[in-house]
Amino acid sequence: MLDRLASDENFDARIVRGLKSRLPTLDLVSVEQAGLRAASDPEVLQWAAREGRVLLTHDERTMPRFAYARIDAGRPVPGVVLAPDRLAIGSALEDLLLLIEALEPEEMAQRVVVRLPL
Repeated sequence: MLDRLASDENFDARIVRGLKSRLPTLDLVSVEQAGLRAASDPEVLQWAAREGRVLLTHDERTMPRFAYARIDAGRPVPGVVLAPDRLAIGSALEDLLLLIEALEPEEMAQRVVVRLPL
């Protein structure tokens, strides 16, 4: 089970609430809670790596590029899950629950993007 997650700054709060209501013990921290409001993508990725948290994001435009750059530079990436913001909330929630329950952290390590829908 993926037990340590982070949600990017603009990640839909309805999805976060849905995840926490279905998995009450889920350790999911927003970048805002971590004091990283308005942090750059590289800073968010660095923090997620340091904390061992798979990052949930809607940022299709820039986050994958910075995540790939970390991989290319030999720096750790615990994983990035890309949920396009146009994806229905229920669909995103169900796919994320499946990923969280089915995968182990080592299966996500150095995986830059798992793109939803599955």
